[in-house]
Amino acid sequence: MDEQKIKELITYALNMRAFSYTPYSKFKVGAALLSSEGKIYTGCNIENASYTPTICAERTAFFKAVSEGVREFKAIAIVGGHADDKELDYCFPCGVCRQVMSEFCRDSFLVIIAKSVDEYRTFSLPDILPERFGPKDLLC
Repeated sequence: MDEQKIKELITYALNMRAFSYTPYSKFKVGAALLSSEGKIYTGCNIENASYTPTICAERTAFFKAVSEGVREFKAIAIVGGHADDKELDYCFPCGVCRQVMSEFCRDSFLVIIAKSVDEYRTFSLPDILPERFGPKDLLC
């Protein structure tokens, strides 16, 4: 994937942090998911007082896309940090989000973890979820 597209995804993810609903943790995460057709689906984290119903930014983006019939994806950019942080650190997806990625993405899926548009790291899905359990494990 070219650097311009990576930076575009990071910019979308950075902007989505503004929409996070995080009254408890104050930890705001934005995500931008690129479909195989080139459409970008965005997400932010949304907390709940009982915590279990809380949803991560990555899953918000995936579920928006899947609810519109999209099932193939190229990449996701993830940016997160506390609301009052002057500088962001790398924010990796939680295990549940990694499992959702495993459900819908191939090994070539690119996971972009960013501090800023110019400071980012990229990983393949097997890099962040090796030896994963997925749909292929349930096919007889």
